[in-house]
Amino acid sequence: MDMIKPFLPQAVANAIEGIPSADKGKVEEIRIRVNRPIEVTVRGAPLFLPYRTNQGDADLLLQKISQHSIYAMDEELMRGYITIAGGHRVGLAGKVVLEGGKVRAIRDVSSFNIRIAREKVGIADVLVPFLYRNGSWAHTLIIGPPQTGKTTLLRDIARLVSSGNSGVGVPPRKVGIVDERSEIAGCVNGVPQLTFGNRVDILDACPKAEGIMMLIRSMSPEVIIADEIGRREDSEAIQEAVHAGIKIITTVHGRSLEEIKNRPTLDGIIGPSVFERYIVLGRMDGPGTISKILDGSGMPLAGKVKVM
Repeated sequence: MDMIKPFLPQAVANAIEGIPSADKGKVEEIRIRVNRPIEVTVRGAPLFLPYRTNQGDADLLLQKISQHSIYAMDEELMRGYITIAGGHRVGLAGKVVLEGGKVRAIRDVSSFNIRIAREKVGIADVLVPFLYRNGSWAHTLIIGPPQTGKTTLLRDIARLVSSGNSGVGVPPRKVGIVDERSEIAGCVNGVPQLTFGNRVDILDACPKAEGIMMLIRSMSPEVIIADEIGRREDSEAIQEAVHAGIKIITTVHGRSLEEIKNRPTLDGIIGPSVFERYIVLGRMDGPGTISKILDGSGMPLAGKVKVM
């Protein structure tokens, strides 16, 4: 929260201070909408603050998150979000500008969704017996709906793989991170602001499929980390990495393995021929609740585990 406050208009920052102290550390999202009260998501539930934002607040917030250079952010506006220092992602909604039938940008921004990125160092350690076998990391897919902690867990897995754990006989490996949304590493000017080991190389703000291929060609990673796969191109790049002997650890939106099996863009990689482990997340006890760990055939290896 301290990292986010400098980006907020003063009136909005003052309203955020009104969040009960017991809830401040549990904030997941801050939604700012013109002419509406600020909505804060705490432990999955909405909390409305007694301040209605105005157009001036929205204009100032957009200027601050774009570092007063909104016209230099065309690529981010085309994707509908801007990532700020610390890996916090600000989603945008407003008037969509089309060019050739495709989204070119968002103008007259009237809604903002600030998703709070949290670093939870050590939460992946409990997964070592399931993901590290016979001296090698398993191809792993983390499955979960939004706000279940997929990126937070993936980030700590990247830290664990790149730093190793001598206490349990896990050596550090060369890790390549394709950070398309700048959420995994929270890079500022290409330098990660979050915790990793020494053996990590990051392609920041790079599309996943292109980034995976770039890492294969140029950085000789032993493990590639990427977030939120879903396009056909992502599946093809993952298959290339697997055939090159590189381990893949990534995430996907979904409620279950059965659900993502039905997604046509993923049909080439779901199954034991690629992924050896599936981690399914839910919100039964809040973000970071693993409902089950499955092997490559979908057979259960472990039940509910709370990691955050």
